[in-house]
Amino acid sequence: MFDQILGIVKEQINNNPEAKAALPQDRSNEIEQEIASHVENQVKNQAVSSGGGIGDWLSSLAGGGNNTASNDMGGGLVTNLANKFGLPPAAATAIAAALPGILQKFAKKTNDPNDSSLSLDGILGSLTGGKGLGGLF
Repeated sequence: MFDQILGIVKEQINNNPEAKAALPQDRSNEIEQEIASHVENQVKNQAVSSGGGIGDWLSSLAGGGNNTASNDMGGGLVTNLANKFGLPPAAATAIAAALPGILQKFAKKTNDPNDSSLSLDGILGSLTGGKGLGGLF
């Protein structure tokens, strides 16, 4: 799952002029990996806190909804980027502004029956080590 998220992060950063301009080129790979790790951890947290009802959460993200999730994740991401990489707040905020697009694309790929690169079953398997919902609890 991490590799798929990282691919989405790289694509969204490259397609977002403000985020791309704020990203220090000498640390771009590290920062993109930090963003992907942040998203993956948030997906794991959501799966656990929703008792496996992550499908509804992903559906709301795919439709462009659930701004609360994007805002909550973005705040934590800005702090992580500023602290870990010494980015000025404006740069960290510009990079984190790509997060709603990242989440929306992640959710759409997960819900797309014609795209097998990400699926709800695959996400749950990744999060639980193949143990299904029982592995979350």
